Amino acid sequence: MLEIFPVFITSFDEKRTIRAYLPKTYQFSEKRYPVLYMHDGQNVFHDEEAIGGVSLNLESYLDKNELEVIVVAIDQNSEERINEYCPWYQGEYSKRILGEVCTLGGKGKQYVDFIVNELKPYIDEKYRTDKERTSMAGISLGGLISTYAASVYPHIFKNIIVMSSAFWRNQEEIENLLRNSDLSLIESFYMDAGTKEAREKEEVNRLFLASNQAVYEIIKEKIPNTRFVVIEDAVHNYMTFRARVNELFSY
Repeated sequence: MLEIFPVFITSFDEKRTIRAYLPKTYQFSEKRYPVLYMHDGQNVFHDEEAIGGVSLNLESYLDKNELEVIVVAIDQNSEERINEYCPWYQGEYSKRILGEVCTLGGKGKQYVDFIVNELKPYIDEKYRTDKERTSMAGISLGGLISTYAASVYPHIFKNIIVMSSAFWRNQEEIENLLRNSDLSLIESFYMDAGTKEAREKEEVNRLFLASNQAVYEIIKEKIPNTRFVVIEDAVHNYMTFRARVNELFSY
């Protein structure tokens, strides 16, 4: 069952659509459920509202597998997505991939603080959640902001799943933050990336994979239960992301 409602983001002075999946057993039990927070909410559950027309099709997957988890997906503001999912302005690594200086970014802290200080308390009040079992997952820039959230709030987000993460937009800063963060409270961290994220742009493919590898090398020293999977020939689109949905929950 999917419930859709607006929540006000104080720092951005706007309402944002939230999509909350409740498992089949929710209305027939009194138990409390773990919560998984996700970004790019339009692309999480159904193709009909997905940007680009292809989603993770997650409601169908969760119902079919009868997984007992609440999934809270936050819609993106498409015009502000890069700004909100990048905690910092972009640096030299970003310039190497884009071929030019990009001045976007810098609102990621406010976005994550909204999740922690406004959205999570609202969800914990609205639903029967297990407040101590909270996870986060993200794709592309959603992977970057999820990793940032884990670094800043490791006592809240205990399991992290990131796919084809666009760390490169804030490469220098996210590496530095991870090196200086205590991640000992995080229980698991799953990462993956394809070898053809940019299709035929071989240099971008190389830089993208190297970006993820560099982040993995830091995280694996801090979180014993860390896994990084390199997926041969996987490109950066939702058809390939959907094929990896099982990793959201199996690891």
